[in-house]
Amino acid sequence: MHETAVTKAILDIVMRNAQANNAKKVVTVRLEIGELSDMTEQWIQCYFDYFAKGTIAEGAHLVITRKPVLLECGGCKSRYPIKMLNIDKAECPECGGKKARMIAGNEYYIQGIEIV
Repeated sequence: MHETAVTKAILDIVMRNAQANNAKKVVTVRLEIGELSDMTEQWIQCYFDYFAKGTIAEGAHLVITRKPVLLECGGCKSRYPIKMLNIDKAECPECGGKKARMIAGNEYYIQGIEIV
């Protein structure tokens, strides 16, 4: 399960930033995760809770937003979102091109950390 390694890395980043800002408590961590990522919200929160025990991040709530898949047309360079269910039938809405590269949808980011 790669969620464990990713979640541990997220907690490490959160802790470094919280300590650098003299935080007493981490309240909320806002994450943005690409729709193509198979990381599930339930497991990320579960692993975060496990790793955060005994730290100032214990009890922090994760707010996870899914980022849509974004493609860039190989022909006209137009960028467009696409639903995961339709990714194999992707067609550029501008020129009808069928060659595209994915530029977003499989990533994860820490968007913000609420501390006190």
